Amino acid sequence: MVRKKTAKRPRVFLNAGCGPPGNTRLPALFRKWKQIRVDVDPSMKPDIVANIADLSRIADGSVDAVWSAHATEHLFAHQVAAAFSEFRRVLKGAGFACIVVPDLQAIAQWIAEDRFHETLYQSRSGPVNAHDMVFGFGPAIACGRTSMAHHCGFTPTLFLDRLKEAGFPEIVLRRRIPSLELVALVLKKPSDGAKRGKALMTALGL
Repeated sequence: MVRKKTAKRPRVFLNAGCGPPGNTRLPALFRKWKQIRVDVDPSMKPDIVANIADLSRIADGSVDAVWSAHATEHLFAHQVAAAFSEFRRVLKGAGFACIVVPDLQAIAQWIAEDRFHETLYQSRSGPVNAHDMVFGFGPAIACGRTSMAHHCGFTPTLFLDRLKEAGFPEIVLRRRIPSLELVALVLKKPSDGAKRGKALMTALGL
């Protein structure tokens, strides 16, 4: 008797605060994974319209990974704990989350040097300056997309504290100087010798 091979189910990742379709910031690792796009702005055409602090439409332990780039800072400070707890809840046991936020400590240097208005980098939506990274992308807000405003921010210590409070047992934090970002890779369960988190960070190209 020949047994039929069972097709592997594709891995699933949650893109929390996905932004527009065709987001070029996604790591190559996720290209063959199934994506669930969540955004508070319906014009981004997400699969689920929701605030990332309330992912109640997504079942417990149902995704392999969470990717959230430049979304957490759009929450109010009191919502951050809920968002990180939601990320942990929807992850499978071996799941991980990667969260990217502006590095306010690094950006402060530009403010101290009176360079708040200078372009830091070019995005596909236009030039981004330090003011945009602190308060939200100005041109988008001026066009009525008020959800682009920033309501909280992070330094390395604050970022770590909030992730620990959410119950993540293993956290790898890196500072990306050119883009003035903080990147955190967190695991739902601890790995052997804390090696998996670092390996995943490398696999994501971060």
